[in-house]
Amino acid sequence: MELIYFGYSHLTRSIDRELARQGLGRAHHRALYFVARKPNLTVSELLSLLAITKQSLGRVLNELTARDLIETRAGERDRRQRLLRLTPAGTKLETELFDAARQKMAAAYARAGQQAVSGYWAVLEGLIPEDEREQVLGLGS
Repeated sequence: MELIYFGYSHLTRSIDRELARQGLGRAHHRALYFVARKPNLTVSELLSLLAITKQSLGRVLNELTARDLIETRAGERDRRQRLLRLTPAGTKLETELFDAARQKMAAAYARAGQQAVSGYWAVLEGLIPEDEREQVLGLGS
């Protein structure tokens, strides 16, 4: 548990500094991250991924929209659906934030070696309840 806690803490420090400089927090980062991974993600899907209230997500999305980092549009089949996409400014910011984490992960992976990385991924996947795995793993495709 200590390794998970401290590893995550060190991984997110550089991201947290940039978020603070922008006047944003981790909730904003999580929204940017998931929308970047799946353009046209619905608000409902994002709510499910983040497991937060509509009210909390609404505040985050309103701020990201006001800052021209995320845009919403109505669904093509269901006009009530709100589809989320990053704007060019949102893509730029999310890429900068992700690159900071990616560099740290790449260095750690290189030190650990492929066999360790494969085992680490298997453990992380094992922590996700089976009924949620498809949704989570589908973000990578």
